[in-house]
Amino acid sequence: MKTEVKKLDSTKREINVAISGDLVKNKFEEVFAQIAKEAKVAGFRPGKAPRDVLEKHYASVAHEQVLKELVPDVYNQAIEAEKLDVIELPQITEVKLDRTNLSFKANVEVTPEIHVKNYKNLKIVFKKIAVSADEIKRQVDSVKESRKAESLDDKFSRSLGYPNLAEFEDAVERQIFMSKENQERKRIENALLDDLMKGLEFKLPQGLLDRQTQDMLRQTKIDLAMQGLARDKIEEQEKMILEGIEPEAKKQVKIYLVLAAIAKEEKIPIDDHMPAKVMEFLLREAVWQETI
Repeated sequence: MKTEVKKLDSTKREINVAISGDLVKNKFEEVFAQIAKEAKVAGFRPGKAPRDVLEKHYASVAHEQVLKELVPDVYNQAIEAEKLDVIELPQITEVKLDRTNLSFKANVEVTPEIHVKNYKNLKIVFKKIAVSADEIKRQVDSVKESRKAESLDDKFSRSLGYPNLAEFEDAVERQIFMSKENQERKRIENALLDDLMKGLEFKLPQGLLDRQTQDMLRQTKIDLAMQGLARDKIEEQEKMILEGIEPEAKKQVKIYLVLAAIAKEEKIPIDDHMPAKVMEFLLREAVWQETI
């Protein structure tokens, strides 16, 4: 197999692929053997038609089947041999096939080369989480008002599933603490990502950006429909929705690619859990400092 890769820009590559000899010839033999088992040719029992007859009646079918089976295999071998980190499905053009030769051109988008420096020992300033008595009282009073209760006592607490008022107040404290903890974790992660992204500029692969934008657009439409907005009104607002989505889509794609670059460097598997795993790694490696 011969491959030639041309760099069109930072995210696009043109791959010229050519193979010849037994690989192509044997694939045609496999395809015709399968056709022979299934072909219905007048004057011959199934599986008994001679090769020249099959060639006459099924040459174009065989040609298409060989392309269908061979092109994906050869393409995958080519990108593996060239170590290309391809993002989207290829655009295949200029396909040429005869009984011993196959050649084609594949235009692909690849992950841009991203060199993330100093991603270890990032500084994280965190706030110690505490829940005040006033916060607990406000939350308890809010529950009381929503239930239209007259005195906060053990009886009221039991109606909520707690044995007594003290247990209910402890549960409220835990809920407030967890809410604050989640908010602080999110703030820390966002601050860490902002720090990580400083000075990193690279072209975003258009295919990946389009996919992220469409996913966000689809989810936004679902959210608006759940809020009761009519479908025609949602469609009328699509352009405006897209304008609002695009900056965030770009940010999310950039974050994903930077985290993927770190994952590659640290040998963290690139799967659905990759972003969370890389974030855990960054948090472990960070330098933590409590605010006064």
